[in-house]
Amino acid sequence: MAERFVTAEAAASGTLRGWARLPVAARIALIYVAARVVTTIFFLLAAGLSGPTSRFGVEPALGQLALGWDAQWYWLAAVSGYPSVLPVNAAGAVTENAWAFLPVYPFLSAGLGGVLGSWGAGGVAIALLSGYGASLALHALLRDRLGDSAATWAVVFFAAGPLAAMFQVGYAESLFLLLLFIALRCVQRRRWGWLYVLIPVMGFTRPGILAFALFLGLYGIHRFLRRRSDPLPRREVVHIVALGVLGVVVGFAWQVIAGLVTGDAGAYLATELAWRRNWIADASGHFVPLEGFVQAAAFWFTQWGLGPWAGYVALVVLVIGITLALLFVRPVRRLGIEIRLWSASYLIYLLLVFFPQSSIFRLLLPVSPLWGAFAVPRSTAWRLGVLALALLGQWWWIYNMYALGNTFWQIP
Repeated sequence: MAERFVTAEAAASGTLRGWARLPVAARIALIYVAARVVTTIFFLLAAGLSGPTSRFGVEPALGQLALGWDAQWYWLAAVSGYPSVLPVNAAGAVTENAWAFLPVYPFLSAGLGGVLGSWGAGGVAIALLSGYGASLALHALLRDRLGDSAATWAVVFFAAGPLAAMFQVGYAESLFLLLLFIALRCVQRRRWGWLYVLIPVMGFTRPGILAFALFLGLYGIHRFLRRRSDPLPRREVVHIVALGVLGVVVGFAWQVIAGLVTGDAGAYLATELAWRRNWIADASGHFVPLEGFVQAAAFWFTQWGLGPWAGYVALVVLVIGITLALLFVRPVRRLGIEIRLWSASYLIYLLLVFFPQSSIFRLLLPVSPLWGAFAVPRSTAWRLGVLALALLGQWWWIYNMYALGNTFWQIP
């Protein structure tokens, strides 16, 4: 019995040593492929449970699920371009249209799709490959601060997390995450030159580049305050300021382009507000910062029978709680100032511009580096528990968005 135990322990030790000797790219690839197999199984289960009330119908094919929801808008932008005349409803309000979807991903998918045989094949291939690249970049982003083991576990949580389905559907999220993580790594290593390319590409891939501009501003202030212990050369000041300005310009460029093409300066914001009207009647038709979260707090808590004031209190508590976590929770502090400032900047951006509904889970993907905080505890039981909850969350999300997918609370 003792010999058998020693033999098993030696075999396990040898396996771990073999795993550790693998190149990082190979280890991340194995994790990523395993995660994609699990997600595919979840999609197959969801397809089997999809019924006549689902937007996908009875037992849809995997391709139908992969190209559902917003993937159709990206496809439309690629094949038909962007409308020069905004569609309106009977009341004269602008309705949903392709201007809400930025052009890099749909046209890149069309280019690759020309080789692979269809736009959908190109779009899913880009999502899959970008997800792997984002996993590699996330590991690099966290490794110096947390060590290889914790960084690898953070990648496991990321690749198998509640929103992991985004890595194999026709959405721009995984491409944006790849670009974002590389950009954050550039800031970590103070390699400013690459950001002059990354910021415009990010800005035309998915909304959120204004959050990156805010992050650069906060990062610059942080470096200025710490300049005695961490010198801030004039060259770096110029880069940080110039890149921040570039982020702001790129952040508003799509609005300007939409206005020039349609002849309506408010075309882009009116388009974004069209989705909000699915929940809240928009009498003014004008965008007001922070209004979305305030309206949503009242709307959702009234739906749940608690009244608007409960929503307002919950919103304040949420903001305070997240602020305290980013400032004082030790595992979060270990992630480094770049990840903490980015997370704060992006959450501020969401607070200012978004109306929270079921898409809020997807829109939280850019703060995925915070998975590192969950990977810091070295207890195997803790890490396996986090992974189990992540997989449970992934199935819950896929089941609701793809197997059910028929109400306003089931939109990815």
